[in-house]
Amino acid sequence: MSIPIFLWRVDFRVPKAHRKIFENLLEPYCLALSSFEDEKSREWKIEGLTSVEPDTIGITKKLEHLANKNGILTPTVIFDLVPPKNWLAENLMDFPPIQIGRYYIYGSHIKPTALGGMIQLELDSGSAFGSGEHATTEGCLRAMEHLARQFDFKKILDMGCGSGILAMAATKTWRNPVIASDIDDEAIRVTIGNVKKNGLKGVIRATCGMGYSSKLVRNNAPYDLILCNILANPLVQMAGDLSRHLDSGTNRRQFVILSGLLERDGNRVIAAHRARGLHLYNKININGWIVLVMTR
Repeated sequence: MSIPIFLWRVDFRVPKAHRKIFENLLEPYCLALSSFEDEKSREWKIEGLTSVEPDTIGITKKLEHLANKNGILTPTVIFDLVPPKNWLAENLMDFPPIQIGRYYIYGSHIKPTALGGMIQLELDSGSAFGSGEHATTEGCLRAMEHLARQFDFKKILDMGCGSGILAMAATKTWRNPVIASDIDDEAIRVTIGNVKKNGLKGVIRATCGMGYSSKLVRNNAPYDLILCNILANPLVQMAGDLSRHLDSGTNRRQFVILSGLLERDGNRVIAAHRARGLHLYNKININGWIVLVMTR
């Protein structure tokens, strides 16, 4: 089935010295945020994408206020609608097999070859995030591979599962059931489809819900491994819920893998989880994106 997805783009430029504060202003409105330097003007272009029509008046007023506060000209902001695409078709065309450590990820349009010792994941990410190509997903898979050398996990939660890639990788790595949760019902639909393709029906159970409020998530707690490939702000806001859903009643070490954040956001995400009794075990940096492995 073709799934055309409409996205709105918010676009403006600011001096390099003010890039971060304007990114912080725009981030709560966006599903994704990026910035890069214009080599000619030396200004930074900040671009955000959102699935709902943005509050043009509200955002413009906040930009004007922040610019006045910092003594710079108010940036010219552009709001436009990104032409719809068939993301599923594009994913299939642009998604060659990839290998990340011992994980081999391929689309259903490719006939896999037998690879001894590899964990094979058949994946059609479609309209859900998570194909293994982005640094955040790659970092999570590398973190999982590293943990698997020393630790075994019995109860695993994938919070913000997207396409289900991490839930499937976790199940095939530790051979134990996984609960997969996402706020987006489309992501759950994609996850369920991928779970069936990989013969994991009944091993991975998926639910749509707001954070840790889902009945399935609550009833299967506590967990000894929680995977969260989301964004920095939600990770900070959900740190308390994450901690309460970790298994603190045994002598087994519990781990969390936190991803979806840029290097600049690492310290505040670490601090939010340290306040709940976790400490940093490992950090993986890939192209300015970081994955944090924390333990208790």
